[in-house]
Amino acid sequence: MKYPYEEFKEDAVKRLAWAIKELYNLGIPREKIEEKIEKPKRLPKEAGKRGLKRMPDLAYPCFHLSNKIKVQMKTPLEIAMEISKKIKGSLIKKIGAKATLLEDAKEIGAYVNFYINNDLLAEKLLKQINETRDDFGKGERKNKSIILEHTSANPNGPLHVGRARNPIIGDTLARIFKFAGYDTETQFYVDDIGKQVAILLWGLKNLDIKAEEKKDDHRLVIFYQKAYEMMEKNEKVKEQIGHIIKKCEEGDEKILESMKEAYEKALGGILESLERINIKIDSFVDESKFILDGSVQYIIERLKKSKFAGYDDNALYLDMEPFGIHGRNKKFFLTRKDDTSLYATRDIAYHLWKEKRTDMMVNILGEDHKLEAKLVETTLKILGAKVPNTVFYSFVSLPEGKMSTRRGRTVYLDELIEESVERAYREVMKRRELPEERARFIAEKVGVGAVRYNIVKVNPEKAITFRWEEAMNFEGESAPFIQYAHARCCSIVKKSGKEKIDISEINFSNYNHPQEISLIKMLASFPEITKKCQYEFNPAFLADYAYGLATSFNVFYRDCHVVGSEKEKERIALVHATRQTLKNALNLLGIEALEEM
Repeated sequence: MKYPYEEFKEDAVKRLAWAIKELYNLGIPREKIEEKIEKPKRLPKEAGKRGLKRMPDLAYPCFHLSNKIKVQMKTPLEIAMEISKKIKGSLIKKIGAKATLLEDAKEIGAYVNFYINNDLLAEKLLKQINETRDDFGKGERKNKSIILEHTSANPNGPLHVGRARNPIIGDTLARIFKFAGYDTETQFYVDDIGKQVAILLWGLKNLDIKAEEKKDDHRLVIFYQKAYEMMEKNEKVKEQIGHIIKKCEEGDEKILESMKEAYEKALGGILESLERINIKIDSFVDESKFILDGSVQYIIERLKKSKFAGYDDNALYLDMEPFGIHGRNKKFFLTRKDDTSLYATRDIAYHLWKEKRTDMMVNILGEDHKLEAKLVETTLKILGAKVPNTVFYSFVSLPEGKMSTRRGRTVYLDELIEESVERAYREVMKRRELPEERARFIAEKVGVGAVRYNIVKVNPEKAITFRWEEAMNFEGESAPFIQYAHARCCSIVKKSGKEKIDISEINFSNYNHPQEISLIKMLASFPEITKKCQYEFNPAFLADYAYGLATSFNVFYRDCHVVGSEKEKERIALVHATRQTLKNALNLLGIEALEEM
């Protein structure tokens, strides 16, 4: 299925390729032309001078063409003028008997600017949304798979706010990839033999603590924190924890079983927190698996034969200097001097295991993992394996400052959610009188949405300070604002009594108000925004789009009378389309599309 803007862009590219070939005998591949096409964000200055008020829908810069046709001594402006005239002369509004979305082409400055046929856009778009509904914007099945690893937190206590971006970015991207047509599996890599769980196990075996916390992960982290404190002060405790780790890395099944018993309840608590913010993990992969099945030893033996291999006090390392990594990090250690493996070695085994099971690997990692990720990727290249696509994120902090699990100075994700839901409840009750149960339900969905949206709306590489005045702002760039726009759509449809519409009764040429056209174009952008998120591994574009759509709808509703107007049928159809597209966008963001607030 092609979406209207896709058709429009394809037509523009095809005509550009034809015109450039005819005029200058240049055979430029269509994909190269498509790469340079832009979507203008504002009306060019030259347009105002010429009395042109309509914003171009696409623009093609001609600067690079002047270098390719030097013999003809054409300026970019002259080239743009010639191409525009050539395209205009090809009966733009129709190809044979078939109407085309490309209505006009004008030269403005050194650009060829394309304008879409608004009537035809409205007709194609509204019919498509009405027919596809929850599938509007969806990509065709790709017959390709993705394994997306996210969260993978140490199962020794609750998730803290600092790393809250990992599961939210990961889950939103997974939803986008599934929507795009990929067979997508989310994985949680369980560090079941690492130092953090070993400390937890030691604490549970040796400490008598009466923890009053009801949630398992909150109760168990108290044992972990006390054990960690003792390990730093007591050499004997440190040795005992070290012995646990060594036994795990040797594949001691009895110790591994004890480790599992220690971390399972903490992991259960983490998953309970994730479920509350609409996140479910498809599968779990234990780190110990790759020791027990011999994968780690196989990798070690292969890398020993590498020309980059070396030894330092019997510990195997790879020399990373040839790959641009210098200083104290130039030696990438794969084993300790006693020949036991390190976390990174098991991580390499995990990636080789994933590579055999998928077409693409995607990892969500904190910015503090950049060096280690680069070392692992370099090693995968040495082994001739595929490397993952990695999304690095900066951490979340509260205005009070950063957080540390080890020292106990923490704000947990659960606390953030609880606070958000409680604030949402107060806002809901301030605005309406509702039965308690209904008010609590809405508050839960608004509160969770506020947390998810406020975290995902920022580009992953930028740091976030989580502020309540932003997250719970019903009038600003927030989930409640977008959810309220959806609820308003539902209310208008209910008031009109037109839960279903007959598209055949719509006069598409009636869409002539600037806010109607603006909203239609915003709706038409949804499929390309989901593609942009997919190609750039960045869900922030979708969050920004949802806010833009909600804003566009509110302006339309402010300026265009709907129920009872002369154009009620057309405008109700537009409300229906907006409701559906907002719902689809919110679903991809993992946020409930509420019908009342």
